[in-house]
Formats: sequence, structure tokens, C-alpha cells
Amino acid sequence: MVSIFKRINDVITANINDLVDRVEDPERMVKQIIREMEDNIRISKEGVIEAIASEKRLERELELNRKQCEDWGQKAEQAVRNGSEELARAALVRKREHADVCKALEPSWQAATKTSERLKTQLRALEAKLEEARRKRGTLVARQRAAEARDHMDSTFAAFDAGIAAQASFSRMEDKVAEMEARTAALDELSDDRSRLERDFLEMEVRVEVEDELAARKKKVQGS
Repeated sequence: MVSIFKRINDVITANINDLVDRVEDPERMVKQIIREMEDNIRISKEGVIEAIASEKRLERELELNRKQCEDWGQKAEQAVRNGSEELARAALVRKREHADVCKALEPSWQAATKTSERLKTQLRALEAKLEEARRKRGTLVARQRAAEARDHMDSTFAAFDAGIAAQASFSRMEDKVAEMEARTAALDELSDDRSRLERDFLEMEVRVEVEDELAARKKKVQGS
């Protein structure tokens, strides 16, 4: 019986929200709590039924012995009226026997009554706790799923931010490559200008040499 009291009390005093807050999967935890509560209620009901049966059994025995006590008292009076003292004495002995049984049964019946009432009260509290858990199951599951959705959205936004950062880095890289290409083109253009200038000077030198040699040959021919 003590174990039944403890089982019921443990569940009644448990804070469902605190239990759920300590786990990573509230939905699974709530389902487990409800299953355990249903098991405890089933076991507790068996204990309550046993306690009530014990109370009723003691009550019947007590009432039976009270009636026997009253009946033997009436029989003793009847024997006295009939002048049979010996029979009256025997009836009073039987009355005393049943009175002693009543005296022994009374405290046991009272204790059994208190126990069954206490168990019934705690069983009602346990059933109320179960209903509370069932009501909260939907709310807690909805809160969990909302939190999971928020986490998913946070991850999505983080991915977007990372993508934007990567795109910005890529754009900066494109700008840098374009700048390098422009520098290369400028250097190529300068190199082309330098080559063209060198060719012009070379051609000029060739022309000068040709003219000088032509003039020399003309002079030679004229002198001869």
C-alpha cells in the first residue's frame, strides 16, 4: 500500500513543464509521461479497488458482529423474562464475544476507510494530472514544431547570408580580374607603341645610311 501512495504522489507532484524542458524531444517525452501516468492510474485503481474491498469486508464483519451482539442481548432479556437465568448468562457470554470482536474490528475498519478515501482522492488528482498532460500535449508539440520551424528559418537565413557573402567575394574577385586584364591590356598597348617607335627610328637610320651611301657614290661617279 505504501508503494501505491508513493507512486501516485510522485506523479501528482511532478511538474510536467519542468520534465519536458529538460529534454531535447518534448513531444516524445510528453507521450512517455502520459503512458507512465496511464500505467500508474491502472495500478493505482487496482490498489483503490483492493482498499475499498478490504474496507467493505471489515464493515460487513463489523455490522454482522454488532447485530449478533444486539441479538444476543435481546435473547438474554428474553431468557430473564422467561425465568431462565442460566440461558440468560450463556446469551450474555455470546454477546460479550461479539462485542470483543466489534472492539477489535472498529479501529481496523476506520483505518481502512481513511486509506480508501485517501487513495480515491489521490487517484482523482492523478486522473486530473493525466488530463492536464493530455491538454498540454498539443500545446507543447505545437511549441516544439514552431521552435523547429524557427531554427530552420534561421538556418535558411544563415545560408542566404553566406550565399550573399560568397557572391560579394566573387564579385570582388571579378573586379580584381578585370582590373588585372585592363592593366595587361595597357601594358600591351604601351609595348606596341614602344615597338612601333623603335621601328620608326630603325627605318629612319636605314634611310639615312642609304642616302649617305647614294650621295657618296654619286660624288664618286662625278669625280671620275
